[in-house]
Amino acid sequence: MIYFVGAGPGNVDLITVRGRNLLEKADVVIYAGSLVSQEHLKFCREDCAVYDSASMTLEEMVEVMVEGYRQGKSVIRLHTGDPTIYGAIREQMDALDFRGIPYEVVPGVSSFTASCAVLNREYTLPGVSQTVIITRLEGRTPVPREEDLESLAAHKCSMAIFLSVLHIDEVVEKLKKGYGRDDVAVAVVYKATWKDQKIIRGTLKDISRKVHDEGIDRCAQILAGDFLKGIGERSFLYHPEFSHGFRDGRKG
Repeated sequence: MIYFVGAGPGNVDLITVRGRNLLEKADVVIYAGSLVSQEHLKFCREDCAVYDSASMTLEEMVEVMVEGYRQGKSVIRLHTGDPTIYGAIREQMDALDFRGIPYEVVPGVSSFTASCAVLNREYTLPGVSQTVIITRLEGRTPVPREEDLESLAAHKCSMAIFLSVLHIDEVVEKLKKGYGRDDVAVAVVYKATWKDQKIIRGTLKDISRKVHDEGIDRCAQILAGDFLKGIGERSFLYHPEFSHGFRDGRKG
């Protein structure tokens, strides 16, 4: 069987139990060497064949997966974070579909949730935002015109921006236009949950300068929105006057 497994954002303990169990039993592992911690490989069997996808083409990866499957081996394609977000797995699955080869996707902890967690914040803060926009700035991979960063920011939602810190100046300018102000809170989290994690906090006024001063140009999440201030309304979920199927509302 072939498994697409999310390794989590960095810390090896943040892979799922299912992902770790599959990794320990795998015959073949193709891992994203430039992004996934090599610490994960310590859980592989000594006779497991390991391939670093950083130097491989799509065709080469598919060839390894297909050969392993046809030999009755357990094959893992180990992705960073959660493979369903900017994982480029669809083209791999298409190639397997074309050959009639089954596979399974095992989710992982995404860097966008890990980044919010290390900040001790909540994206969906009552009275502030109940929507999270996950997006990226256009790069070599184009972005549909309707999903331009400025247009998305106009919704005033919580935002998690991938793969864009290299162009932080452009990101900031688009966010300023979309939000309509420059005092919006921003946090840049470099390598969330890794040992060399860095957190930079600011607003749209000063975050670019701070990021440049730190020399961060890759492996970072840009989080933006008023949720970062951590000030919101009380949730009704545990409010004494709010009833639901497991608790009767009561007035104090």
